Amino acid sequence: MSNVLVVYWTATGNTQAMAVKVAEGANADLKEISEIAPEDALKYEKIAFGCPAMGDTFEEAEEFLEWYLQVEPGLEGKKIAIFGSFGWGSGEWMEDWSERVSQTTSILFEQPLMANEAPSSDDEEACVAFGQRFAKF
Repeated sequence: MSNVLVVYWTATGNTQAMAVKVAEGANADLKEISEIAPEDALKYEKIAFGCPAMGDTFEEAEEFLEWYLQVEPGLEGKKIAIFGSFGWGSGEWMEDWSERVSQTTSILFEQPLMANEAPSSDDEEACVAFGQRFAKF
């Protein structure tokens, strides 16, 4: 088991594509939320969460939100990264999610990583680099 987990939810596959590249860069375990129980996710020292925007808030991704709310209380002292794709707007949901994480005692890594729609080859390279930096964080 790695000490880094990349865990995600995806609606169209765009955030999954990002998650694969982030995990590649971090040499991390990769799980979709249906593949890992919240208590098992909390066994990791570092967790990168991926969720797309479904409008202007990730909270519209109800399946992810329900899972994340079970994990959130256990994030104390953990190193956290967040990423996701969006189809319209400017990714305001990531600002809200960053603020939410900053109100916990977890340690937020860098600015959130976002891709507009399907990640381009440049976005994929950015995901790998993000994962590499997160692994060293």
